[in-house]
Amino acid sequence: MQVTVTNADGLKRELKVQVPAQDLEAKLGAKLDEMKNQVRLKGFRPGKVPVSHLRKTFGKQVMGDVIQETVGESSQKAIQDEALRPAFQPSIDLEGEIQDVLDGKADLTFKMSFEVIPSFELSDFSTVSLERLTAEVKDEDIDVALKRLAENQKNFEPRAEGAKAENGDLLTIDFVGKIDGEAFEGGSAEDANLEIGSGRFIPGFEEQLVGAKVGDDVEVKVTFPEEYGAAHLAGKDAVFAVKVKEVKAPAEVKLDDELAKRFGLESMDKLREALGEQMKGEYARMSRMHLKRAMLDKLDELHDFELPPTMVEQEFQQIWQQFEHELTHQNKTAADLDDPEEDVRAEYRKIAERRVRLGLLLAEVGEKNSITVTEQELSQALAERARQFPGQERQLYQYFQQNPQAVQELRAPIFEDKVVDFIAELAKVTDKVVSRDELFADPDADEHDHHHHDHDHDHDHDHHDHDHGDEKPAKKKPAAKKAAAKSDEGEKKPAAKKPAAKKKKED
Repeated sequence: MQVTVTNADGLKRELKVQVPAQDLEAKLGAKLDEMKNQVRLKGFRPGKVPVSHLRKTFGKQVMGDVIQETVGESSQKAIQDEALRPAFQPSIDLEGEIQDVLDGKADLTFKMSFEVIPSFELSDFSTVSLERLTAEVKDEDIDVALKRLAENQKNFEPRAEGAKAENGDLLTIDFVGKIDGEAFEGGSAEDANLEIGSGRFIPGFEEQLVGAKVGDDVEVKVTFPEEYGAAHLAGKDAVFAVKVKEVKAPAEVKLDDELAKRFGLESMDKLREALGEQMKGEYARMSRMHLKRAMLDKLDELHDFELPPTMVEQEFQQIWQQFEHELTHQNKTAADLDDPEEDVRAEYRKIAERRVRLGLLLAEVGEKNSITVTEQELSQALAERARQFPGQERQLYQYFQQNPQAVQELRAPIFEDKVVDFIAELAKVTDKVVSRDELFADPDADEHDHHHHDHDHDHDHDHHDHDHGDEKPAKKKPAAKKAAAKSDEGEKKPAAKKPAAKKKKED
């Protein structure tokens, strides 16, 4: 096998590989010889089929297999011999007439094109200074959590006959919604439950039911939000004919041992203790998120190296497709943004570059320090995922057994966390005690969102497909970042509000 480097421009590489015809012939002969003892042909005793007859009958088919195997083996060997690290699977282009190669008349020649992982020096992490925000779980914080817990456990009791509905009451209603006098799909429901003030219905709907009594017919006039998910309803004026069938008031939930017993605990003290431990875990996760965010910012700041163009382009396309998907869901296009599409694209490309850079950095740290994910850690992550799908555990395990990429998606955040912990051990980390609000606050909340959308965290991945939850919203970004991003903390975003009719239909 002869390997020639035909292009080495920046991170781009092109190799020409030539495998002599005699080498292919030798492999063909070996395969046909193996077949002699396996093939059963009419007129020949087992193991007595002449190789010449096998060549005539199966030669081209087997030679095709030989060529395919040879391309795979020789391409890998060429990469190893040249000590290269491809950023992605090389593209292969065969040269010459393939028929001549199949007939054994020509050498196998092909070109490999790819980009390589850049070589770069890692910073001395012992010189990196990081700040970790921490907060103490206080009794008043537990009090707030306890009241919220009790609120979620409240029951509703029917109001006295003729009593008017108040904010916070639970109503049972029938309704028919019309636009321009015509009922629309999903705009009607019977025996729908509505808690006034819950915000489940579109703005203005719930408020108009305050003061209604059982048996009342109420005409509710609303306007669907411009950003409403259903395009045929967005921005439209609607009238709902509502029949009030039941009015219930929230019953007081006492903070006593009986409440604790609902959660399987023997006393209020035990419930407070359990809430406190849970909150400590939440505080710790937020603290870690801030540290990780600061670390990734610092790593990005300290390292600057050429990035494989194709990796950046693939990352950008993934982000942009998710962005367009979210805009479509909002019945918008890039033309509806406050900034020119060109500027938005440029911003997202910077995010893509950041992701790729951080992904390569973390992968390099992991490789140079032999950081790996153990089978035990992987099994634990799979078990935790299975707990999210009660009753479907067997199907979930089968899915992961049959899909290596799904397993890699489990492995990636574990690898990332171990690398982050490794760097944190070397860096100079200083704890800063803050309030609970500061710990959970969005650090960029006061900045103006020039796209009029929420922002989210970056989501990085490296050339080994490790996913990196970059908690840093590098700049204010369009809401597509919600779809494009998946933070390693598993943060969930609230769904857009729907009118009760829509909710009922979806349920």
